[in-house]
Amino acid sequence: MTTARFDVDAWTVGVSGVTSDRLAHEESVFGLSNGHLGWRGNLDEGDPRGVAGSYLNGVFEEHPMPYAEDGYGYPDVGQSVINVQNGQIIRLVVDDESFDVETGTLTSHERRLDLRAGTLHRSFDWTSPGGRRVRVEATRIVSLRHRAIAAVRYRVEAVDHASDITLISELLANEPLPIQYDDPRVQELLTEPLDAVEADVVGTRATLVHRTRRSGLIVGVAMDHEIIESEPSVSTEADGDLARTTIRVRLEPGAHLEIVKYVGHDFESALTAATVRDRAEVAVARARADGWDCLLAGQREVLDDYWRCADVEVEGEPRLQQAVRFALFQVFQAAARAELRSVPGKGLTGSGYEGHTFWDFEAFVLPVLTATAPDAAEQALRWRHSTLHHARDRAKELHLDGAAFAWRTIDGRESSGYWPASTAAFHINADIAAAVLHYVRATGDHDFERDYGLEILAETARLWLSLGHRDAEGRFHIDGVTGPDEYSAVANDNVFTNLMAQLNLRGAAAAARRYPERSRELGIRAAEAEEWDAAASAMHIPFDEVRGVHPQSAGYTDLERWDFESTGSDQYLLHDHFPYFDLYRKQVLKQADLVLALHFAHEAFTPEQKARAFAYYEALTVRDSSLSASAQAVIAAEVGHLDLAYDYLAEVATIDLDDVHGNTEEGLHIAALAGVWTAIVAGFGGMRETAEGFRFAPRLPQPMTRLAFGVRIHGDTLRVEVSPTESTYRYSGSTPVTIRHFGKEIVVGGDGVTAMTPPLADPGPRPRQPQHREPRPADEAFG
Repeated sequence: MTTARFDVDAWTVGVSGVTSDRLAHEESVFGLSNGHLGWRGNLDEGDPRGVAGSYLNGVFEEHPMPYAEDGYGYPDVGQSVINVQNGQIIRLVVDDESFDVETGTLTSHERRLDLRAGTLHRSFDWTSPGGRRVRVEATRIVSLRHRAIAAVRYRVEAVDHASDITLISELLANEPLPIQYDDPRVQELLTEPLDAVEADVVGTRATLVHRTRRSGLIVGVAMDHEIIESEPSVSTEADGDLARTTIRVRLEPGAHLEIVKYVGHDFESALTAATVRDRAEVAVARARADGWDCLLAGQREVLDDYWRCADVEVEGEPRLQQAVRFALFQVFQAAARAELRSVPGKGLTGSGYEGHTFWDFEAFVLPVLTATAPDAAEQALRWRHSTLHHARDRAKELHLDGAAFAWRTIDGRESSGYWPASTAAFHINADIAAAVLHYVRATGDHDFERDYGLEILAETARLWLSLGHRDAEGRFHIDGVTGPDEYSAVANDNVFTNLMAQLNLRGAAAAARRYPERSRELGIRAAEAEEWDAAASAMHIPFDEVRGVHPQSAGYTDLERWDFESTGSDQYLLHDHFPYFDLYRKQVLKQADLVLALHFAHEAFTPEQKARAFAYYEALTVRDSSLSASAQAVIAAEVGHLDLAYDYLAEVATIDLDDVHGNTEEGLHIAALAGVWTAIVAGFGGMRETAEGFRFAPRLPQPMTRLAFGVRIHGDTLRVEVSPTESTYRYSGSTPVTIRHFGKEIVVGGDGVTAMTPPLADPGPRPRQPQHREPRPADEAFG
């Protein structure tokens, strides 16, 4: 596949021309969503296309989980995202010739994603094989204000000949996804997952209602049309998997036909088909009554409010500025209106990972949302709370107490059959708990902590007590688990897991004491909270005295090192060329693990320990995961290797715009895009959150001449502006906030405080990475 090269602009992402083998990449980059509804950036005509994509968050099909051998505790049922009825399609016919980018003469073709307006705009100039020339402009929107609504404004102009123009607007069900299974039972279910229930037509409005075959979800999609300043002939029909509105008019040269297509979406498992149909149609009727201009204005208002805090300004590399805003836009639209639904690893831009959400949402995405869009973060955490009954059931199945959240899921039930990297990866429970703790500290939302957070913290704390054990010396161990690094599985005392569990246990105990009445309702005894504190204090954190570093897990630094010198550049990704057995028993890391602990549990390490550990694990980490570069950027910046951190930032910033991993066609890497913000704010901004408040240690790499970012603290915005020699802090709240700048306490109000940047101590030689796995140089990424 050829990757697109997008135009460089501070607030838009655009591309010229059409190349069929780069369409799948562009479709992910140009995807629009609001967290509830997602449309891939397919061409309006539907063909050609890379991968069709119209998604509703939470609409999936169930299928059998095929295993070579059954085992106790393996999930019986899998879940896969499916395409819902596709309302994007508007086909164009000029006289009797259908528009196709691959026929006739395409004089120009432009597409541009506007990060402030929240729109995808397309324009092209086409001459048909018969010599009829038309100009077309199309703008689409997935509304951030109206959760169920997407809309398209489509305008076609006859240029130099009178022409008969026909627009065919469609709803189309059962478009295939590129998910292939060897098991024919699974493939059959996912090839045509929707059964038609009813089709309805009233005037220019049509509705299709379908039911998923096994998961039992009712899905209704309705469309209606506004025809502007024209009187064409219009007919609408609907049946089964297809609804179609046909609009015909004869245009003289210079005349145009303009329509607005409104598409409403709804789904539910407990409601009747008639109710779902009515809700989709009501959404369309309201949107049409408001009109296109109102939709656009609402979109701009929502994004203006978001960007006031979220915008990150970087000076020095124009392409970096574009990449940062693109990343923040995609993170926001992935979650903005999810509202008690999960946020999949690909957002709603593709079917990669089968539409599942993972630990990386709480670990990587939620901190960004908490800092920039806390309402979305709160909704996402409430979704996790709503799945506690599934997590409790899973814990019981595993003979454990408390709650064991699913490693990969859509509705909260476990949907992963590979237990070494799923069931054994218990750290997800502490990652969720840490997200709760961080959200409450940053927002001061004690109602959420009492009503939802405490229960999550308590149930995960109970899990750790039943999962761990004490040795003869009283130390608390957690054995047989998998940490973030998936090239190391089922290890004892994984440092990341133990430290995160320690935070979880202490946080649960403290919250239980803050809310005694709520604790009694949840059955939390005072003695139980004391046990959590005691286990946290006794948590064993291994340390290799000989090498002076923390091992990733007990005994890890004694394992044989991977033979990187004999590993060719064409043998990465390692898991595609070597058996897991070989990977598991040697020192080689797919992604940051101990280094991630240096960031997430930063108070557990001294500066000297961080520097030694970073250098040690740099030589072992191959970054076969998109989650690694941002964590490595943060710690590289903290220990003083600013140039290395900048290279890692460049790699993660361009991961989808340049398709660095070669799989953006499956959807964007939402957690990695969140890591762009983290690499900048936690890396070069030096931001760390503690129980005592926020602290900063800003330093800029040489190519960056200015950095500015905002962070929401207790509902107001702390704005930080960094130059090579000083930093200025301003806080919008009525009461000043106390922060630390390079360890010095300062009180910040609306007038701002400027503090100088101390000299950087020599960090020593730049750490080396495994052969062939150096980060992508910034000058290459931004050149």
